[in-house]
Amino acid sequence: MSLRQFEYALAVAEEGSVTAAAELLRVAQPSVSQQIRGLERELGVELFARTPTGLVPTTVGRAFLREAQAAVNAARRARATARAGAEELVGELVVAVQMGFGTRQLPGALGALRRRFPRVEVTVFEETSSAELERLCRRGVLDLALMAACERSPADAHHLGDEEFVVVAAAGHRLFGADRVELRDLEGEPWVRFDRDSALDGVLLNVLRNNDPTPTTVARVSQTATAVRWAAHGLGATLVPASAVPHGYEHLVRPVSPVVSQPVIAVLRSNAGPAETALLELLRQETWFEAASPSASLDERAPAIELSHST
Repeated sequence: MSLRQFEYALAVAEEGSVTAAAELLRVAQPSVSQQIRGLERELGVELFARTPTGLVPTTVGRAFLREAQAAVNAARRARATARAGAEELVGELVVAVQMGFGTRQLPGALGALRRRFPRVEVTVFEETSSAELERLCRRGVLDLALMAACERSPADAHHLGDEEFVVVAAAGHRLFGADRVELRDLEGEPWVRFDRDSALDGVLLNVLRNNDPTPTTVARVSQTATAVRWAAHGLGATLVPASAVPHGYEHLVRPVSPVVSQPVIAVLRSNAGPAETALLELLRQETWFEAASPSASLDERAPAIELSHST
């Protein structure tokens, strides 16, 4: 097996056809077909099934492609490290972010990274589950993961700061009679919640467990921006990291008392290269909420509830 075969198989899976994969790779179509057939013969399995909509990976094919992607990523990193000069770095950086965390901090850090290493291509995707992020980190698929701390957080994780959680509701809501919402006042509130296996939904359940252990759910969503917009239209309240509130909705936000915060960590792949190391340092320089250093005076703030979930 060769990296070229891996890349051809990944292209076929992405494009759904040999012809489209050949165009993407800028090679002749027979070359792609030959490489895929050779790979299947060597493995002794069928990687793709023909369907009316195109080529689709088989169950075995999907498992193989996950490992092939990891191998291709590792090869790209190795090439980038070998080609890196004093001021030049070429390659790809794969970053996974747990949904809702680092929404404001990551773009600034990536912008600074781009200015420092203009030829580095960054791929960023969101993931809701800490367990899945931890699994991807362990398999070496990711260069850097930005996530909430949990029971499975690696011992060598880097603590960046904390995300403060806020309540969002429609204008004129009963919760907005004060500058800060008391947790006990949330009992009976209908909620716009997140996917059941997400870290954000775990935070809400932890916050409410003493006052409202069975919260009323009016809707479940997958994106923080959607939750904020639906709450703004009066569907129900939602609880999100303060940095995840989209521009224009700040007037519908109230912090909670006691303060609710979640530690945010970065996990680097083993033998991290210069690009991911630089991104970590840039993330450290971003402004993060610190429960011990609130924006208001200490006399005006209640003690913080720091959550470390097990999702």
